[in-house]
Amino acid sequence: MSDGLEDVVAAHTVLSEVDGAAGRLVMRGHSLYELAGHTSFEEMAALMLDGFVPDLPAMKDLAAALGAARQELFETVVQKAVVPVTHGPVEMIRAMTALIPDGEDAGTVLRLLAAPAVFTAASLRLRQGLAPIAPDSSLSQAADTLRMLTGKAPTKQQAAALDTYLVTVADHGLNASTFASRVVASTRAGLVSAVLAGIGALKGPLHGGAPGPVIEMLDAIGAPGNARSWLENALDRGDRLMGFGHRIYRVRDPRADALKGAIRRLGADSGRLALAEAVEQAALAILRERKPNRTLETNVEFYTALLLEALGFTPDSFTCVFALGRTTGWLAHAKEQIAGGRLIRPQSVYVGPQPRQAA
Repeated sequence: MSDGLEDVVAAHTVLSEVDGAAGRLVMRGHSLYELAGHTSFEEMAALMLDGFVPDLPAMKDLAAALGAARQELFETVVQKAVVPVTHGPVEMIRAMTALIPDGEDAGTVLRLLAAPAVFTAASLRLRQGLAPIAPDSSLSQAADTLRMLTGKAPTKQQAAALDTYLVTVADHGLNASTFASRVVASTRAGLVSAVLAGIGALKGPLHGGAPGPVIEMLDAIGAPGNARSWLENALDRGDRLMGFGHRIYRVRDPRADALKGAIRRLGADSGRLALAEAVEQAALAILRERKPNRTLETNVEFYTALLLEALGFTPDSFTCVFALGRTTGWLAHAKEQIAGGRLIRPQSVYVGPQPRQAA
């Protein structure tokens, strides 16, 4: 037995491997460094789902099929659903996703891949009192996501930066949301149900809900010279430093470097990046001083926050964009679990009181 299932092997998978000691991430036989910055969302989806969805459109037709799915969801869900704008963006995309008919076919896969793009942009505009923008099926998923968000055609650099992020977070071993998706998929509830489980788990601040507070931390620090004193005061209060430490990695999270590279290629605000680098350096130095027996390095959330902010997403929507990338992995894992056919049903150890024996 292991609380939190630490080091318990719960599945054999061909999808991804996370080597925490070496700081290495492999997805379908390719290292993160081969994929990030060189692969589009569509190419990543085709790679991850290869062999699991036989009737999925071929790579040359996948972008058009996803564009058609975005249009369908805008017409059947966004224009008809009544979702309170008082809900947060994650609650809004979860509610909209629940309106997609459940199934395990290629059509359901396409709708679920397209859904976070359409629903995230629509939810953010609705919360701002603006009308949602209809998809443009001729664009890539990344480019159309940004266009539906801002109403303007993104630059090639902006679309490429979002593609880099979506590929970087597409899959990451048997993390909490992926495991939740596999558990639901194992019951044969359907892929929509499996993805909804993933969204619910991703919302938690110990999983995908953490990038937003990184922006709050950077804003509070304000200038590089304030970094060390602010961070030390935060630790004195018992606060966690957001964007540092990971359950698996014992070295630097390789995804952090992939996203930092994307920020540089995007040509984002150099002052903002300089602040982030100063905060990162100060945080790592302080953590080594105060917690010498623990390895706490920069994780994916730190530069995720900076990249998504530069692309125009609000901090409360960062988890939605994470879901846009990770849905690819959830669907692949769900399909892999279904192919195995085994219902996930672990045992527990009862430690509560026993009933009184009759006299």
